[in-house]
Amino acid sequence: MTIRYDRPVSHAAHFSRRIGQFSLLLFVVVLAAHRFSLMPTPYCVALVLLSAGFALLAVLLALIGLNSLWQVAARGGGAATAGLFYALAPIALVAWGAYDYFRYPPIYDITTDIGDPPPFLDSVKADQIWLPRNAIITDSDRLQQLSAYPGLIGRRYNGALDRVFEAVEKVNAQSRIKIRHGDGLEKTEADIADLPAKPAGAEEEAVPDTLDNVPVPLPRPNIASDLPLIGQQGDVLLQGETRSLILGFPSDVVIRLREEAETTLVDIRVVSRYGQHDLGYGATVADDYLKALDSELLGLSGG
Repeated sequence: MTIRYDRPVSHAAHFSRRIGQFSLLLFVVVLAAHRFSLMPTPYCVALVLLSAGFALLAVLLALIGLNSLWQVAARGGGAATAGLFYALAPIALVAWGAYDYFRYPPIYDITTDIGDPPPFLDSVKADQIWLPRNAIITDSDRLQQLSAYPGLIGRRYNGALDRVFEAVEKVNAQSRIKIRHGDGLEKTEADIADLPAKPAGAEEEAVPDTLDNVPVPLPRPNIASDLPLIGQQGDVLLQGETRSLILGFPSDVVIRLREEAETTLVDIRVVSRYGQHDLGYGATVADDYLKALDSELLGLSGG
């Protein structure tokens, strides 16, 4: 007589796979819709958190299924493993965001000049929905930025305004910053009439192969200095926006160029459009932008 053993089936494991599939599908569709500007950011954040909630449920059911497999050899080990795999992406993204939330200060406005931030040319209107923020940036916010990002300061270059502006335009394209408004752009045009005319028949002068006149970043003046700033009425302001590469979260950007004597001072301001916390993204954008600008100006001839 043949004895046949019927293995029990873990229903929790199979539910884990189905719920995990749903959470991953919801996660991918929501991020794709947001990346292509088909969904507002607050809705995207809410649905991503919802997908992470379903993913956590899938993980719990998968653990129950694996426990049944271990205890009574119940069927469903493959389904439980699949449920864990499907739940990985939503949980990982939310965990990453939570880590940055507690690692960085709760501020959304970052600037390289906390004493005199570059002003916006045009107000940005965005429906905060369930992600409200304080409309006024306080001194406490600026002090939190200074404490968290002490090395985030503007750049001073030994170069004319028009030459630095040319580099700024190149870095804007490289950094995916779309400029929407500009003010004072007429000051960036080189005055050809002031250039010395070359006599007819004169030989071309050899261009020295040297980096003696390369624009290099210099320390900016102390914020607490009593010396008046030069050329505030002659600032060049550029206002635009940028989006994170993968998730597409929007931020508004203001770039200011200020000519002081024989140098040009560059400051940048990055403001997250939604919520009180930018998760450190604004400082990353500003720091990467200034490093790219340093590299761009380092390769220019100062002739």
